[in-house]
Amino acid sequence: MPGRDPGEQHRPATSLELLFDLCFVIAVAQASESLHEALSHGDYATGVLRFALVFFTIWWAWMNFTWFASAYDPDDVPYRLAVLVQITGSLVLAAGVPRAFEHGDLRVITIGYVVLRTALAALWLRAAWSDPARRTTTLRFAVGVTVCQIGWVALLGLPDSARLPGIAVMIVAEVSVPVWAQSAGMTPWHPRHIAERYQLFTLIVLGECVAAATVAVRGAFDRHHGTGSLYAVAAGGLLMVYAMWWLYFARPAHTLLATTHQAHRRRFTWAYGHYLIFASATAEGAGLAAYADHVTRHTDAPSTAAGAAVTVPAAVFLITVWAIHLRPHQRTAAEWIPYPVAAVGILLAAFSPAPALAAGVMLAVLVVVVTAPRR
Repeated sequence: MPGRDPGEQHRPATSLELLFDLCFVIAVAQASESLHEALSHGDYATGVLRFALVFFTIWWAWMNFTWFASAYDPDDVPYRLAVLVQITGSLVLAAGVPRAFEHGDLRVITIGYVVLRTALAALWLRAAWSDPARRTTTLRFAVGVTVCQIGWVALLGLPDSARLPGIAVMIVAEVSVPVWAQSAGMTPWHPRHIAERYQLFTLIVLGECVAAATVAVRGAFDRHHGTGSLYAVAAGGLLMVYAMWWLYFARPAHTLLATTHQAHRRRFTWAYGHYLIFASATAEGAGLAAYADHVTRHTDAPSTAAGAAVTVPAAVFLITVWAIHLRPHQRTAAEWIPYPVAAVGILLAAFSPAPALAAGVMLAVLVVVVTAPRR
């Protein structure tokens, strides 16, 4: 398993990586549906916190495999089997998401996560054996990942009062492993390949946003036909998804990754910052679904809180996409000012009678404002 050439021509995502993503869709869908249920029952703080923690495990497992595969992917039988083990772990993780949300039971989700990460640690050991020039880096990855899995398993034995601080410690440890490992040398990742993989996952979470909102609105129509508010939710949701897609794909990510973002600080900011992009897009679907329940009078949530479930994820998505994905391309104040202004307007839309439609219109106007001069 030697390192692949970072300048390799025509390096697309493989069919195995696409299968990997497809199976991760199940975990993303479970997280979105569980957040929807929490929001519909008014469990805002607990629901958002559990969603953030659960989605971290999904995103972190996906991201670490993505960067590994960009650097080391021989596509032979042992590699394929190791990836299939990781896919199996993702399905176990997905099965544990409802338990984690409803009862705070982390046993199933931990088992799936440990299976995922242990298989990746084995691949890092194989890379260490095959790539002597980067042995220190690859061994650090293998050791760091393994120690973290021991920590997650040990976490299950802690009392409930110590569980949340323990999770915080483990998250810090997990995100520190790549920083520590790559301080000894960079793995040979491919800028275009990484950009494509992140783009594909962005499409996955946007698709989940559409799916979650569609199912909820359809169910709301079945319970309460002809409601104008539901039409506004449906129209606003579509506008938001279309605009979110447009804004994310407005600039090519690989141009940054191949130039300025070769530096560790910028590369890690870009890679880690996508957690908020992916999580907010997933949460948007849950928020739209919860608001559809609200307008059919099936929840007792205040109107402003129900509206915030729609507008806050949209604003987080917009600000994060702008800050880490678009801002490095911009040179003048006129280019970047519309983004924070639009984000403030979207947050204020929570107080409007139709927050989804108002937020969708603002995002659509932003697309016109930032696209027309460039065209």
